[in-house]
Amino acid sequence: MLNKNEVAPDFSTVNQNNKVIKLSDYKGNKNVVLYFYPKDDTSGCTVEANQFTELVNEFSKTDTVVLGVSKDSCESHQAFIDKFGLKVDLLADTSGELCDAYGVWQEKEKNGVKKMGIVRSTFIINKECMLVDVTYGVAADGHAQEILDKVIKI
Repeated sequence: MLNKNEVAPDFSTVNQNNKVIKLSDYKGNKNVVLYFYPKDDTSGCTVEANQFTELVNEFSKTDTVVLGVSKDSCESHQAFIDKFGLKVDLLADTSGELCDAYGVWQEKEKNGVKKMGIVRSTFIINKECMLVDVTYGVAADGHAQEILDKVIKI
């Protein structure tokens, strides 16, 4: 797992439009909120995505871009965006490399059954590509506002 004040792992992966997005694209220009969620169009993930969308203009005022990440495909991401009118880019980590790099692919237990999955987690990365906040195992509802409050203090 990662910690505050470490260099954020670099990444290069595609968004919902199959456009390559790299962390280095934002260096010196934008802060990045990188949030990992388990699956498109599920209850908690929809709440979280909608709340980040509601606050996207507030994040923008702080020179911050919000990027969601799951193992879903570009097509799944685009359908999720279309269905809810989402205004955040969603990165398709179909290989799981990004999830591994950020330590969010972990064993989870639900109803007594253990399986591997994405632990809902969020990373605030400053313009120098340093981790200024690392949060594993977050609750979806209200999380976007909590992250915005932290970003404002950067």
